[in-house]
Amino acid sequence: MADRATYLVTGGAGFIGSHIVEALAAEGQSVRVYDNFSSGYRHNLEHIDGDVAVIEGDIRDRSALAEVMPGVDYVFHEAALVSVFDSVDRPDDNHEINLTGTLNVLQAAREAGVRRFVMASSAAIYGNNPALPKQELMRPEPVSPYAIGKITGEYYLSVFAELYGLETVSLRYFNVYGPRQDPTSMYSGVISKFSDVLLAGETPTIFGDGKQTRDFVFVKDVVQANLRAMRSDRAGRGEAFNVGTGRQVSLLELLDTLCSLLERELTPQFRDARAGDVRDSVADISRVTEILGYRSEFDLRRGLKALLEQSA
Repeated sequence: MADRATYLVTGGAGFIGSHIVEALAAEGQSVRVYDNFSSGYRHNLEHIDGDVAVIEGDIRDRSALAEVMPGVDYVFHEAALVSVFDSVDRPDDNHEINLTGTLNVLQAAREAGVRRFVMASSAAIYGNNPALPKQELMRPEPVSPYAIGKITGEYYLSVFAELYGLETVSLRYFNVYGPRQDPTSMYSGVISKFSDVLLAGETPTIFGDGKQTRDFVFVKDVVQANLRAMRSDRAGRGEAFNVGTGRQVSLLELLDTLCSLLERELTPQFRDARAGDVRDSVADISRVTEILGYRSEFDLRRGLKALLEQSA
């Protein structure tokens, strides 16, 4: 077990944030959850025992952050406007939350003497560059306001590490799935939507031809990457790491695997591809493996099985 410390998790009531909180609480750490509950839910934290304080607040509120940050040793920054497609419709909100909000959290962390700051970034920063797999040294080519927000956040983390000595790490999540991902949201992940629809015996919808590919990574693997990034003595200087499995899966293959696990046969309906979407994506995980010691422990079938067991 890691030495006991105090952690702040922004967006800690959300899908990924609540899993980070759960892991920290299981270690006996002191955890502060900071969330405005725009896309997070209190019930995501109800089962978590331990020293967990839940503070309702917005990362756009600098005075509130200044109150919650003193005494914090480490920050996991998960709070965000969470969708590429949402950012296309709401670029102003995206800027205020994902750029200004991230700067606010960084400033509060720096002023409070936080030791290390780990931020949720995204594979969206690679855009439609056809080169595969996506490598961290590739030139960012954002094609959505969301992606602009994430790469700008990475630049801020790098600058804060260089200028102010705040240890920082950015994690570029690929397509994360798992329990507590809200299938009712129109911006939810495709796996959450597919599994919810199939469990209800309904027909799934695919935007595009279904041959577009993603690197689907189970949320427990993402938590592992976060803890390793926070505690590695080989990181903290503003680096960015991919977090995925290194395996490319089409939406049609994903749907076939889900149908196999549920012993069902369903034909999807197809709609036009959505604006801002990326055609193909898969992570090169050699760097995160070498430097952080990360290993993906959940292949697609195992991860989907775990998800369906908790959804049934």
